[in-house]
Amino acid sequence: MEYEIRLQIRLREMDIPFETENELRIKGTAKTPDILLSIPLGMRVRKKNNTVEWKTIYWIDSKALFGDVKTHEQSVLPQADKYVHRFGPGLILYWFGHAPLSILREVNDVVIAAWDLPRYFMLPTGDFIGRGTVQLSSNLMYPPTEEDIDKMQVMNT
Repeated sequence: MEYEIRLQIRLREMDIPFETENELRIKGTAKTPDILLSIPLGMRVRKKNNTVEWKTIYWIDSKALFGDVKTHEQSVLPQADKYVHRFGPGLILYWFGHAPLSILREVNDVVIAAWDLPRYFMLPTGDFIGRGTVQLSSNLMYPPTEEDIDKMQVMNT
């Protein structure tokens, strides 16, 4: 529960609107992730071949454990599959890290992250939101390339 609260705090710090698992259950929703985002978010994801792509997420499930292969495949992915069918693509956040992505089974509609939320997300408008103010220098092209994203400066407010 502590890490679900930490996740809620991080999202509130970024002004990202969401509903919690408890709020969804009060509405009568069964099989709920820890967080259902009120708006879809784009998340920059590094793939196994070391390229980068943007993935859209609609929900986040917080795991206060290390994502080992057995737990990931036998417990977490079947649960995530139910969320994908109900809400669309989402994010599994392993707070204590996970096995190398090269040995974890990939599912197209599930993004895997470790230790904390990313510092920034892309909004449906194409704007960026994150901890602190995200500024793009004026000479960057839209949509930003991987190189442009790397030039992005995240300034703490």
